[in-house]
Amino acid sequence: METTLYLARRLLQALAVILIVTVVVFCLLHALPGGPARGILGPQATAQQIAAFNHEQGLDRPLPVQYVYYLRTLLHGDLGTSYTLNDAVSRLIEQRLPKTLVLTVLSALAGLAPAIPLGMWQAVRRNKPADHVVTALGFVAYSTPVYFLGLLLILVFTQTLRWFPSQAPQGDTLSQVFADPVALVLPVLTGAASMVAVFSRYMRAATLENLAEDYVRTARAGGSRPAAILWKHVFRNSLTPVIAMLGYYVPVLFGGALVVEQLFNYPGMGLLFWSAAQSSDYPVLLGCVLVISVATVIGTLLADVVQRIVDPRVKAERT
Repeated sequence: METTLYLARRLLQALAVILIVTVVVFCLLHALPGGPARGILGPQATAQQIAAFNHEQGLDRPLPVQYVYYLRTLLHGDLGTSYTLNDAVSRLIEQRLPKTLVLTVLSALAGLAPAIPLGMWQAVRRNKPADHVVTALGFVAYSTPVYFLGLLLILVFTQTLRWFPSQAPQGDTLSQVFADPVALVLPVLTGAASMVAVFSRYMRAATLENLAEDYVRTARAGGSRPAAILWKHVFRNSLTPVIAMLGYYVPVLFGGALVVEQLFNYPGMGLLFWSAAQSSDYPVLLGCVLVISVATVIGTLLADVVQRIVDPRVKAERT
């Protein structure tokens, strides 16, 4: 019962945040230079065209009425129309979002797979030379800009060694993307590098905290082997803060995808956002912002739910 109430409250909070996001995006739409009509029709639109557009779209009505209409269009999946691509924003995002999700999920998995055992390994060897070396390398990886790292990988693995292509898989469907898995290697590695640095540090800190707990000392006094203590007890408890941080890392993943997709010409939502920014295609920009914001809220909610499942000791008050 307590878990059900916790999940219900978190769901209501997530819905409230999403509503606030729609308010922010609505305000951004009306803050465009010359208003939404000028931003959508372009600088060459005449006053008569702008007036006709405002009347057709209901932009000459009071703002509260416009916001209700805006919410209604969102609920119907209408994010506006791209005036440079002459297509519905929702259709463009629907085509590009799955490919961005594939890239971000693969990058997250490629980053977490070494980060978790690496963090535990560092905790066991705390303050030893190996720990200091890995920490220094982690700081270098974390502080290296994604764009520079991607260029470095391209230079080494496509120009010098010639192991991988410099361009990510092309195509409008996921099957076309997966048809060339070798071309996914460099984009995934570029997105995963910072995750290894960040989450190995989180895992190291969480492992050190759990190694100092009473249950570890009790298990040691009972004769349990260090490896059994580490993997049967400390591992699961140390995952809780890492899972929580993963939900908050969603916007970072999408932000990194924007750079990676532009760098490797990967046809995902990040490249769509970049192209829209180059052409001042405001409907596409705001549609992408809305989708990424909602994805962040959902990611945080899922992280809280998984955290609750992994560690039932997490109380409902911790949100």
